[in-house]
Amino acid sequence: MDLKKLAMISSKYGGEDYALFGGGNASLKEGGVMRVKCSGVPLSGIKPEQFVAMDIKKLLAMLERDYAGGDAARERAALADMMAARIAGEEAKRPSVEAALHALFWQRYVLHTHPALVNGMTCGENGQKICGELFGDAAWVPLTKPGLVLAKKCASVFSEYNEKRGLYPQIVFLQNHGVFVAADDPREIDSIMGRIMGALKKHIKIKPETGETPFDRKLACGLAPALRMLYDQGGKCVVNFTSSKLAGGFVSSEESFAPLTCPFTPDHIVYCKDAPLYLKRGAKPREAFERYASEKGFPPKIVAVEGQGFFALGKNANEADAARGLFADAMKIAVYSKSFGGPKPLPKKMADFITNWEVESYRQKAQSGEAAPKRLAGKIAVITGGAQGIGRGIAFELAEEGAYIMVADINAAGAEKTAADLREKYGAKSAEALQVDVTDEESVKRLVEETTLAFGGVDVFIANAGILHAGGLREMTADKFEQVAKVNYAGYFLCVKHASEPMRLQREYSAGYTSDIIEINSKSGLTGSSKNFAYAGSKFGGIGLTQSFALELIEFGVKVNAVCPGNFFDGPLWSDPERGLFRQYLDAGKAPGAKTVADVREFYEAKVPMRRGCTAKDIALACIYAVEQQYETGQAIPVTGGQVMK
Repeated sequence: MDLKKLAMISSKYGGEDYALFGGGNASLKEGGVMRVKCSGVPLSGIKPEQFVAMDIKKLLAMLERDYAGGDAARERAALADMMAARIAGEEAKRPSVEAALHALFWQRYVLHTHPALVNGMTCGENGQKICGELFGDAAWVPLTKPGLVLAKKCASVFSEYNEKRGLYPQIVFLQNHGVFVAADDPREIDSIMGRIMGALKKHIKIKPETGETPFDRKLACGLAPALRMLYDQGGKCVVNFTSSKLAGGFVSSEESFAPLTCPFTPDHIVYCKDAPLYLKRGAKPREAFERYASEKGFPPKIVAVEGQGFFALGKNANEADAARGLFADAMKIAVYSKSFGGPKPLPKKMADFITNWEVESYRQKAQSGEAAPKRLAGKIAVITGGAQGIGRGIAFELAEEGAYIMVADINAAGAEKTAADLREKYGAKSAEALQVDVTDEESVKRLVEETTLAFGGVDVFIANAGILHAGGLREMTADKFEQVAKVNYAGYFLCVKHASEPMRLQREYSAGYTSDIIEINSKSGLTGSSKNFAYAGSKFGGIGLTQSFALELIEFGVKVNAVCPGNFFDGPLWSDPERGLFRQYLDAGKAPGAKTVADVREFYEAKVPMRRGCTAKDIALACIYAVEQQYETGQAIPVTGGQVMK
């Protein structure tokens, strides 16, 4: 029961207001055993089994041991002892580096967080002085190297506190780090945290601005693909852009940006590195990026752009989002610190130590959510008509292979439903959704821009949105004919026109990099279709566009192909009881002798040598083939079960 309480209090204070991106820690002591959060496990949503059981006596013994050698040797030896303090059966879990520090507290429950509001004080020039005025019962730990050195320093501070007051502290503020709160009951933890946050809110005079602010979309969309390719020539990374009133106040000039050029806490180094790159408007990104990487030995995680906002970069979406969140947190700290004498970042020597510390490198790797590489790992894919049917099916198949998905559809609710289902299965950053009308150029342009700002570019654009009106010459109206052509033919043109823009930039900044545009065409684009000429004509035209686009765009590394599925019988296009093709074809008399919708289905299945309809997976596999095949462009790939052979 107590372990469940620990998980509950951990989750409560695991939100972004207290512990960003898995940071923070919590522990519980029972009968000589302490259970502490596993390294790399987010505090929010933590489960009882994600705490590791440790021998308190062995942890405290580490504080008495004299570890010889320099920083690296000491931390290696201390890490080995910490691992050895795990209770038998817990060897598969890696404990938090702060385990020994947690063991120091006499209280049963210990919570460690680092709210921006708290760190406005701990990272302020007059933070220690004001802390004494606001929290007379708290202990203050001066800036100290993390790990064993910090634990030993805390032991000394605790001992001095006890000598003066006859008890051990419940509240401990760590300079440039955060706060520890300890109690024998979680309700007391709540009470103390409420008191701390309340007092700080009353003290601060300047609050961070909130809300969005305008920015140059063309500039930002031009920089995102460039930065993504500079970060990783193979495109195996994500870049996202943030523009806000808070960011705007800092990026307006180099002088305004100065408070953010050094990190405030170890967490900011872990996720954002020790310094951001500031790009003056008009600066050449390649030169600035490569100069930074050469001087630092690693690429920037944050790139701020004068007067615009900032980009966050990472090996995957989780890593980029963590960098974004921590940098936003740094901006809040910089604002809050004005009420505590102004910002006081980490000294360079301390920042260098943390940058190269193995324990923090492990935490970053664990938190980034790295997994075994998949066929489309890191690819950014846009799917129009993704709310249902073939588009939805392709979205799931591509996500299964590691792609990030932008679901686009004129049906906004359906697009968001598909994206939400993808996020539930593949992770919170795996998919986004946007309402798009492919016949509206501004709508298509916005789709490409939003994808570029959210992920950093476009690698695979699948033009799947389509419409079908069946009927012979006597039944077909001019309005319906034009509507089919507008969606299936003109809409495809608009998608290629705008999707190819970030793809051109990707090639410019990474020689040899290829991107893909894939039209979901039809077997009706390969052979004529009786009483279905409007649809077939638009699809024949689509193949003509595909071949022409392929010739024009290959010099920019953009492959353009069409996938021509057979009949997708189980999707709404065919099976909708009122508007589906089975119903339309029954009414149009396309299946001789058919009396019911079931008769029509049987008629069309009999035309397929494979004796079944096409599935979304069949189509997705053809799309993946087109992406992986580096020696094909301008092709119409049949996926018809042998019904149409080319």
